[in-house]
Amino acid sequence: MYNSIMKLIIQIPCYNEEKTLPVTYKEIPESIGGIDEIEILVINDGSTDNTVETAKNLGIKHIVSHSKNLGLARAFDTGLKTSIKLGADIIVNLDADNQYKASDIEKLIQPVLNKEADIVIGARPIEKIRSFSPLKKLLQKTGSYVMRKISGADVLDAPSGFRAFSKNAAMKINIFDNYTYTMETIIQAQYKGLTIKSVPIGVNENLRPSRLVKNNFDYIKRSIFTMLRFIIIYRPFRFFMKISLLLFFFGLLLGLRFLYFYITESGEGHIQSLILCAILILVGVQSLFFAVIADLLAINRKLIEDVQLNIKK
Repeated sequence: MYNSIMKLIIQIPCYNEEKTLPVTYKEIPESIGGIDEIEILVINDGSTDNTVETAKNLGIKHIVSHSKNLGLARAFDTGLKTSIKLGADIIVNLDADNQYKASDIEKLIQPVLNKEADIVIGARPIEKIRSFSPLKKLLQKTGSYVMRKISGADVLDAPSGFRAFSKNAAMKINIFDNYTYTMETIIQAQYKGLTIKSVPIGVNENLRPSRLVKNNFDYIKRSIFTMLRFIIIYRPFRFFMKISLLLFFFGLLLGLRFLYFYITESGEGHIQSLILCAILILVGVQSLFFAVIADLLAINRKLIEDVQLNIKK
């Protein structure tokens, strides 16, 4: 028999959130138009305080725990997998620190309900967030701009963790990174043909400092490394082919330079240009082989992911 019940699961990754979880939980709407069932899932990421007891006292039935702290990305991934097992049709990821206005969940899931998007990302009013320094606001905007250019997705707030996923999107997403899931899910979504949409959402005053971002330098370093890693994973042929062509180009220029001086100066000197030319062209050929091998690995990964998706279904 066809099951027409629409279930929403709101997953809340937690690490030592006994003080903030009750505040966040209180703001979650009890009913939403178009949703028949709303359930809460707490992912306890190795908390050492009373987070689990607090969740139970709040009446939260679904609690899954890591034996030790594995980080936000792994907690998010555990949440997606558990939500699918619990029969979720739509999954919303909500931070436990009450950073996002839970009252905007209805707005967040609307494009998924209307079949307009597979993933919806809540776009924060960056300029109005008083706890963000001018430098952090600039970094947030720059990061989102770079992500738009890399992924091709129209994402207004790439680092935002307030997101809604359709069941189909949640089953297709695989998290590899141990630091954060925000950038990886965007690049994966574009790579796998999923539609992403942004909606404006509100934020609350900070209850505690961010644990993910230690400082701006650390954020920039990790973000650059993460983006570069995902480009290599999801667009390996294009990445290595560009390197190969660049090396060939500079090698050719040095070769032409050597020939010019060889002809005009009776073949004397400039042997260094010839050596460097040979090295660049050789490395360029190796990069070309890397491009082909990486592309074959990418095809193999896609086939494995297709099999994995069929198993999940």
